Amino acid sequence: MTTEQTAAAVQADRDYLLQTYVKPDFVIEHGEGVYLFDTTGRRYLDFVSGIAVNALGYGDPEVTAVIAEQAAKLIHVSNLYLTAPAGELARMLVQSSPAFDRVFFANSGAEAVEGTLKFARRYARDRVGEGKTAIVAFDGSFHGRTMGALAVTAREKYREPFMPVMPGVRFARFNDLASLEAAMGADVCAIILEPVQGEGGLRVADTRFLQGARALCDRHAALLILDEIQCGMGRTGTLWAHEPSGVRPDMLTVAKPLAGGLPIGAVLMSQAVADTIHVGDHGTTFGGNPLVTAVAGVVFRRISDPAFLAHVRSVSSYLDEALHDLAAEFPTTVLELRGRGLMRGLRLAGPASAAREAAQERGLLVATAGEDVLRLLPPLIIEPHHVDESLAVLRQVLK
Repeated sequence: MTTEQTAAAVQADRDYLLQTYVKPDFVIEHGEGVYLFDTTGRRYLDFVSGIAVNALGYGDPEVTAVIAEQAAKLIHVSNLYLTAPAGELARMLVQSSPAFDRVFFANSGAEAVEGTLKFARRYARDRVGEGKTAIVAFDGSFHGRTMGALAVTAREKYREPFMPVMPGVRFARFNDLASLEAAMGADVCAIILEPVQGEGGLRVADTRFLQGARALCDRHAALLILDEIQCGMGRTGTLWAHEPSGVRPDMLTVAKPLAGGLPIGAVLMSQAVADTIHVGDHGTTFGGNPLVTAVAGVVFRRISDPAFLAHVRSVSSYLDEALHDLAAEFPTTVLELRGRGLMRGLRLAGPASAAREAAQERGLLVATAGEDVLRLLPPLIIEPHHVDESLAVLRQVLK
């Protein structure tokens, strides 16, 4: 693009798009591997990956090939008819864990969360009766921006402008079993939590906390919903982030990386939950369309491969050592390291937004999580030399 075309693209965004994001003035034109390039040809090492979406990076030949192949055959027919890619993807998802028997496809993570809230209340009504509708969520949680998902999202800056949101939600303290137990009762139909919080600052749920949540759900005839929209599908080094805990959820949400950048969300659920959902209880026009599920089948097969997950664990270990060295080098600036795998946070002494902008100026794209946490979400295909490149920039930023 010429300079004039770039300026026109920036102006069109300012003039015609609803301004719900603060964006830099450069225009991203294409990506290759783990790098993005703007219209001037400047290269950026991408440690945001579309907010944990582009797990296989950019320009993956297998992904682009299946997009072209499926688009030439069939893009959409609605859920009034059967198509093969949706069933095949559902089979792979169900077989990924003994906890799951059925899948519902949507278009986004927020829609997947909305589905779990509806399914939980439907399950409770079917199995227990009226009045069991309360949902317990946690401080620091982020589950989406639609009205139900917003109701189980804790941060007031997201909720307050749109009050009243869906009633029947109460919040407990994350990683605090006593607080969670105090929030439970006979009216609770579900607990929803993130095994690793994203917007909440990369806080990791303790194994004991996850196991305690499971036990409380069993005691109160409630469902355990795990939101793995950001932390799932290999990002923490196992296919699902909750796996090391040994906990079996009743429902799990997945979205961001599932289709490699195309919009999709999914609810994975047990047969017990599925048995209470009947024809007409829920639906979607675009969810599970053949183009998106064909691509997601390729992405899921690649990421769930044991060799791929071993690579994620290996490079995660390398990143972890590098971050600990960085924290030791800047003890008054880096106050805490958070997260797991390739979902990492640096709690800083100052505003994380300033560090993000300074990194961007030096060709490294990173995100934030709250006011003081710098968030690293690189594509899962990064190599140790990409870690070295990112840390060299962060050292400059933190000096």
